[in-house]
Amino acid sequence: MENLVKTEFNVPTREQVTSRNQEIFDNLNKALGMVPNLYATIAYSDHGLKRYLDFQNAKTSLSNKEKEAVNLVVSQVNGCVYCQSAHLVLGKMNGFDDAQLLDIRKGKSENVKLNALVKLAADLTKNRGNASSDNVEDFFNQAYTKENLVDLILQISDKTAMNYLHNLTKVPVDFPIAPAI
Repeated sequence: MENLVKTEFNVPTREQVTSRNQEIFDNLNKALGMVPNLYATIAYSDHGLKRYLDFQNAKTSLSNKEKEAVNLVVSQVNGCVYCQSAHLVLGKMNGFDDAQLLDIRKGKSENVKLNALVKLAADLTKNRGNASSDNVEDFFNQAYTKENLVDLILQISDKTAMNYLHNLTKVPVDFPIAPAI
């Protein structure tokens, strides 16, 4: 499908955003050593960046490793090269190796519990919130709970929003580019 957006989205600099967002940029620079381009793009909205970061950093029943697996498979399904690239880096920081990350991008894992999570996340993403009863049953059979299911859906929504933002804006990827699979 051809991208018909004619408006170019440049990555806003600190000087081009509101004082509220400048403070967030400063905090991101201290914490990460950079302001990722996609976060900077959210700063086109005066309230968007804070709102997104609060949502992204909220407590969840999923572990950081599980969240990264969900982020990566959702980004793969949604075809977002920016988020695939970022979450390959973050996945390694959370203990995955290259082979495990490739498997997750392919919608699977050798770890039985993680496999159920990844398969359900991919299914929910592909099917817009609908999933096969087998994938849902497998998820619950791996000791995941209804709380985990709600948190999984919220994690998918977090990543889908960022996937959509990048897929539309096409701002430059400032992480090592994820290889195509």
